[in-house]
Amino acid sequence: MATPEMSEAVTDGIRVGASAFYLPEESSPDERRYVFGYNIVIVNNGDAPAQLISRHWDIIDAVGRGHVVDGPGVVGETPRLEPGQAFKYQSFCPLKTPWGTMEGTFQMQRDDGTEFDVRIARFYLVMPSGKPATKATQKSG
Repeated sequence: MATPEMSEAVTDGIRVGASAFYLPEESSPDERRYVFGYNIVIVNNGDAPAQLISRHWDIIDAVGRGHVVDGPGVVGETPRLEPGQAFKYQSFCPLKTPWGTMEGTFQMQRDDGTEFDVRIARFYLVMPSGKPATKATQKSG
C-alpha cells in the first residue's frame, strides 16, 4: 500500500489537509538529521467564523520515539476564518530517522467563546527512496 500524499479530516465544518516533503538541503543523513517540510490548508466549510488559537502535534519517528509540540497559533499567527475562507501555511519538522508521522489538533474558538478541537489526520514524513547522498558520495563543483 502506497503512502498517502495528503491527509484530510473535517471537524465541526473545519477541513484540514496536510502533506509533507523531504528537505535534502536542510538534512544531514550522516548526522541522523532528516528535515521535512509540510503544507497545511485549513478551510472553514461551516456556517460560523472560527479562529485558530493553538496547536498540538504528536510526532513519532521510525523507532517509535514520540515528541509533542504545543503552542499558540501557527507560524506566529492566529487566523480567523469566515465561512468559505481558507488559511495555508508551511512549516518544518526535523527527525533523527528517515521517516516518521505527524498528527494532532488545532484548538479553534467561535465568536461566542466556544472552543473545540479540530483533528489533523496523520500524515507521513518520508525520505524519498533510493540511496541517501552522504558527504562522502557528494561531488562538489
